[in-house]
Amino acid sequence: MKPVEEIKRLFFEHGGMLRTADLSHARIYYKDIQLLLEQGRIEKIRTGYYQWIEQDNLSEVVIIKRLFPDAILCLVSALHYYGYSDRTPLRWTIAVSKDSPKSRFKIDYPFVKPYYVEPSLLELGLTSVEIDGNVVKIYDRERTICDCLRYMNKMDKEVFTKAIRHYVDDSHKDIYRLIQYAKLLRVQARVKNLIGVWI
Repeated sequence: MKPVEEIKRLFFEHGGMLRTADLSHARIYYKDIQLLLEQGRIEKIRTGYYQWIEQDNLSEVVIIKRLFPDAILCLVSALHYYGYSDRTPLRWTIAVSKDSPKSRFKIDYPFVKPYYVEPSLLELGLTSVEIDGNVVKIYDRERTICDCLRYMNKMDKEVFTKAIRHYVDDSHKDIYRLIQYAKLLRVQARVKNLIGVWI
């Protein structure tokens, strides 16, 4: 097996996480991986993905990006990013194509809650932001609010109400865009009834 420091450096060069294919390419094979697991130097995140344990500052967002490169932060995760919710989310809420295999999201860490979206609507409102020094895909404010309206009956009432009020008070909001999205997402009536009264 290669020296531990060399393997550690390889992990750090890749954000603290490597796939089995990456390890094989670096000539670190199955028996080496098993030894590293036994020594407590790495841990298995999910099938084919390993994380270096000593890297205390490994952001969960790095893991999300590596495991689910197609995922888009949405709903509660997006609300928290935009400052529309002061509750730290217990799970990462991500939007993915409804054609995605559901078994992909059965992982022990980090906690994720996938929302399965029609492919034709998946990229509506898509933008990117920086979280913990990592560029990630996220829905813009208007798509996030429209999604809250779509899933309002499944959301915590306090979180939902605060999100709407924060959006209304946000100087960066774009009402025209909100209305356009609302038409496509079929929540025009809810926009009119729940947001229109405040604008």
